[in-house]
Formats: sequence, structure tokens, C-alpha cells
Amino acid sequence: MAHNVLPQPVQRLIDEFARLPGIGPKSASRLTFFLLRGAENQALELASALQELQARTRFCSVCFNITEMDPCVVCEDSGRDPNLLCVVEEPLDLLAIERSRAFNGRYHVLHGAISPVEGVGPEDLRVAELVERVQGGTFREIILATNPTLEGESTALYLQRRLAGTKVKITRLARGLPIGGDLEYTDEITLSRALEGRQEFS
Repeated sequence: MAHNVLPQPVQRLIDEFARLPGIGPKSASRLTFFLLRGAENQALELASALQELQARTRFCSVCFNITEMDPCVVCEDSGRDPNLLCVVEEPLDLLAIERSRAFNGRYHVLHGAISPVEGVGPEDLRVAELVERVQGGTFREIILATNPTLEGESTALYLQRRLAGTKVKITRLARGLPIGGDLEYTDEITLSRALEGRQEFS
């Protein structure tokens, strides 16, 4: 029987890294040994950053984005359109939309998408809070900006049904061709969406 020759603290860190998404056992080992060989303060800085992450970040009680203060800076910004709401799956999606500088309304972060395969239902997401927020608010438009995946599509359809009685205009992000792409390499769904969403030449 093979014995684990690694010291327990080393093995523990490898195991913890391996639990992160996109990191397998080999990458986890490489990261651990990089920290072992690196400058002493590098591992301590990482530990400190992780502690600070736990201690100082929370979810905004209004939109559920990650924040240091509650409500978050976006919800507190009086220069934003309070009647326009963009619904995203994750905080990273919110950051991507912010980088585009094309949206100046409010957000709602679901923290995932409906996925029966992974056992994620609407009750596991911030759906109830969204419905409550829309019913109690003055929104004129809700933009469903979920990902163009099977899970994202089913989440958008579910939200559309849940919000149907609110009389608020519900829109979906346009789907189309990426700039710099070739038609011959484009998948059928993207092409059909691009054709459906075609616009008059101006």
C-alpha cells in the first residue's frame, strides 16, 4: 500500500485548491509547490487576502451583488435609471456589462441558473427576491441578461413566466454574430438568432 509522503499541511492545501472550479489535482499541486518555493510573504499575503475576502465582503441586500458596503455602490448611485433593471446570473456578468458602459440602470444578481441536472431549482436562486422587488418597484423594463446556454435560456423563460403578471416590459439580450467571426464557423442557434433579430440597415 502506498503511503502519502507529503506533509499533512501540504496535502491539505492541495486538496483545498483542487476543490476550486477549473483546478484539477495537477494544477492544485503546482499552485501549492509554487507557494512553498516562493517568497515567504507570498503565501501569507494570499492567506491574508482570503481572510479579508471572508471578513469584508457580503451580498448587497437590494441587488445581491458582492459588496463591502450595503447597499452597494451601484444601488446607491442616484445617477442611474431606477426604472430599468438588468437581471444577470453572476456578479462577473454584472462586471462585464459595466465594462461595456452601455447600461445605466439597476441590477439583480440571481447567483446561478436553473439546472435540473445539477439539482439547482428556482428556490436555490434569488428569484423570490426578484419577483418581490419587481412587484414593489416602479420598473418600466426588465432585461433578462442570462447566458446563452441551455440553463440560461430555461432560467429566462422561467423568469418571464413568473413576471408575466407584473405588467412590466420584459426584454432579452439580443443574440447574434460576434464581431470578427466567420459565418462558416458560427453554430446554427447563433445564426438563426442573428437572422431573427435582424435590423433595418440605417
